[in-house]
Amino acid sequence: MTIKFYMENSYIRELEAEIIEKKFRNNKYYIKLNRTIFYPHLSGGQPKDLGTINDLEVIDVYEEGEDIVHVLEDNINVTKVKLSINWENRMDLMQQHTGQHLLSAVIHKLYNGETSSFYIGNDYSSIDIDLPNFKDEDIEKIELLANRIIYSNFKIKTYIVNKNDLKNIPLRKKPSVNSNIRIVEIEGFDYSPCGGTHLSSTGEIGIIKIRKWDKKRGNLRIEFLCGNRALHDYSWKNASIREISVLLSSKETDVLTSIKKLYEAKEKLEKENRDLRENLYKLKGDNILNEIKYSNGIGIIYKELEDMDFKELNLIANYLNTKEHLIQIYGLHNGKKAHLFVSCTKDLDLDLSQIFKSLSEKYEIKGGGNSTTVQGGVKADELSSIMKDFANCIIKKLKVRIP
Repeated sequence: MTIKFYMENSYIRELEAEIIEKKFRNNKYYIKLNRTIFYPHLSGGQPKDLGTINDLEVIDVYEEGEDIVHVLEDNINVTKVKLSINWENRMDLMQQHTGQHLLSAVIHKLYNGETSSFYIGNDYSSIDIDLPNFKDEDIEKIELLANRIIYSNFKIKTYIVNKNDLKNIPLRKKPSVNSNIRIVEIEGFDYSPCGGTHLSSTGEIGIIKIRKWDKKRGNLRIEFLCGNRALHDYSWKNASIREISVLLSSKETDVLTSIKKLYEAKEKLEKENRDLRENLYKLKGDNILNEIKYSNGIGIIYKELEDMDFKELNLIANYLNTKEHLIQIYGLHNGKKAHLFVSCTKDLDLDLSQIFKSLSEKYEIKGGGNSTTVQGGVKADELSSIMKDFANCIIKKLKVRIP
């Protein structure tokens, strides 16, 4: 059994230990020690500690029964070793985990919300609460109370109890084990069974900031940041707002209003641009209509085009498809790339997708479509042949002549 020093004292950064078992498999060394300060990965939801053993990087740490296994890529040829954890990472995890306990406790006391799960990631932490939603004022109330407790610097302690002792402890949630139950207490405010590493006082959390909240599978997911993460988040956002205020020549407090005005102006310009483009496509479409040749009462467009934007062609074709008895066959060359586009009005007894499918067995065409419009990328040197074969299939079906 590995003695877990992090359970008694989360502030020990270095420790001497002895190797009691070592195995080599999958090009890695799996080492068990008589004691450790390394927290195992996702034990109780908390990520693993980072650090070294004899200056060799520990790439993974996990539980195996009552033992802790340390995984290294390099071998250790001695029995007595020195453990050293990455303190910055440990402190960050303690701030996030202790902050989660405090945040969950505040939500439970204010709104009777139960925390069903929590997550500590590299960028943010989150909890899932069995409540439907929160308003902005609810979040402000939660943050205010949580940070008041932080600034009040409540003591945090951990201790082991047995199942019979639980009746005297106002637990926020039930423990997952029946014996040697470890309690994390925020000085008379919250009692929670937990095996993670925690701070010794709420003041060390620094600050809690809720970043966002939304519904997830019937629960409310709350993303938050604690301590140094919250400071970093504030720093880059403050720098961004400062730069934006300079660009907009407005006060930092007026940035949002200025951006809303810019957004409204952008929306107006985009609408005007869409209207102008639509009129332009209609004019180009009308010019094409003036050149249409008719056969058996059906208008036929057959064109190979150079360096035309496919989106523009699609819009023109859609406009022309509002007419009647019309077939459009286009080949589009853009540098080394080529594109086939064929469309017809719905009043014609024609299924372009069937023709497209049969030609795809002869040519390499990357695309698809439906009965009235098909398109696809083709080899540039095959475009003309594909267009002619497509036209010939239409000729046989509708008994028309392609000009």
